[in-house]
Amino acid sequence: MKEIREQRIETSSKLKQKGLEPYGRKFIKENNFRWLIENFVEEKKVTSAGRIMNIRGHGKTFFMDIKDVTSKIQLYFKKDLLSQELAEILLMIDIGDIVGFTGRLFKTKTGELTIFVDEFTILSKSIRPLPEKWHGLKDVEIRYRQRYLDLIVNDDVRDRFIVRSKLIKETRAFLESKSFMEVETPMMQAIAGGAAARPFVTHHNTLDLDLYLRIAPELYLKRLLVGGFEKIFEINRNFRNEGISPWHNPEFTMIEVYSAYDDYKDMMNLTEELVEHLLNNVIHKTTVTVDDKEINFARPWRVLSMKDSLKEYAGIDIDNSDLSSLKKQFCKNIKNEISKEEIMNIVFEEAVEHKLINPTFIVDYPACLCPLSKTKKENPAIAERFELFIGGKEVANAYSELNDPIEQKERFLQQSASKEADETYSMDEDFIRALEFGMPPAGGLGIGIDRLVMVLTGASNVRDVILFPQLRKEQPEAILDNQ
Repeated sequence: MKEIREQRIETSSKLKQKGLEPYGRKFIKENNFRWLIENFVEEKKVTSAGRIMNIRGHGKTFFMDIKDVTSKIQLYFKKDLLSQELAEILLMIDIGDIVGFTGRLFKTKTGELTIFVDEFTILSKSIRPLPEKWHGLKDVEIRYRQRYLDLIVNDDVRDRFIVRSKLIKETRAFLESKSFMEVETPMMQAIAGGAAARPFVTHHNTLDLDLYLRIAPELYLKRLLVGGFEKIFEINRNFRNEGISPWHNPEFTMIEVYSAYDDYKDMMNLTEELVEHLLNNVIHKTTVTVDDKEINFARPWRVLSMKDSLKEYAGIDIDNSDLSSLKKQFCKNIKNEISKEEIMNIVFEEAVEHKLINPTFIVDYPACLCPLSKTKKENPAIAERFELFIGGKEVANAYSELNDPIEQKERFLQQSASKEADETYSMDEDFIRALEFGMPPAGGLGIGIDRLVMVLTGASNVRDVILFPQLRKEQPEAILDNQ
């Protein structure tokens, strides 16, 4: 690595001595490579640019494989037909360099589309060689830490992030077609609210005020319902100072949707329609495979109560079970007393969740676990809530939103007094004040974008769908080893 890097730095200096810029300026790229392939016309003159991935020299002729974000194409150089200056520069080109060129389209005897290059220029000199002899990048640590290399050499990784972008674009388009309006709410908040999670803390110097990076936008979005907006959504970045796993990253993307005068069943239907829209317009199939498990998205999706899921997938009848035995088996790390409902939730997470492969709405959650949800009229102990599970993990969460300010304040007070409350918890008095002005009944929905992209693209680790996931700090010696 060190020797190659020094050699390429020397080449860069030689280019400068010739009066050439190894790091060029504006270049008009007329067409991407996919367009050239799909619109091939023999002898058509074209101008484009990309990164060199392979070089094959045969005396006075050179072939290069070059790629851009859309595809790969072959370049053909004949030294005798180039100016002396360009012929000399051709010998200074390395794999990894970004070049611009003009030439004529033709097909080789084997039928490969090729560009006969007349003119070319170096736009960016690569002084570090691409990894593993330019045939791929397998080291997971390097792939996540140096995502730029991952994107250069692994086309499937690049394509997954293109799909992610399309999924978000189509999500917006779908919601806007349903008359939802996109809004923005604060990412720095004086009170960490809207979810049960440990926040990141920061400080505003001018205001001399501690603030929290948003763990959820929910309470601000509901203020907008009070203000008169009836259909709103936000694609938001959230931050939770918690663990990292194949399904968790401290910084993540969610979409939250609120619809006045609806309830959680309307959100259930909206979720099915949205995912169906994404499958039809981006993925172009109705089944996907994640970790060798086929997921079938055919509607309608299954609806199952939490209690029935325990019976079906774990063989546990929670109402007729020995709670102390269940706690001993599933709640080994919890020393304090916990309620039957909390035990049931933990048993569900441990024994059922990972078995829910096809899309499944779990309903009838205990109301005591859902402080922001309305309860069922016929049974106040049960919340009007669902969680959607796909591929063994929670992907979405929805409520019929609680809009009674008196009851909401009582629940917040109970939450603050609970044994789970910590020093970061504080009741949002302004949110209660907003509710006192009147919030319409509403359905609210939150979908984890990262997790949804994982499922729809067949990824098994959330880091595979986040361009720059959080990692431990790279050690200085590791950086030096790659100099």
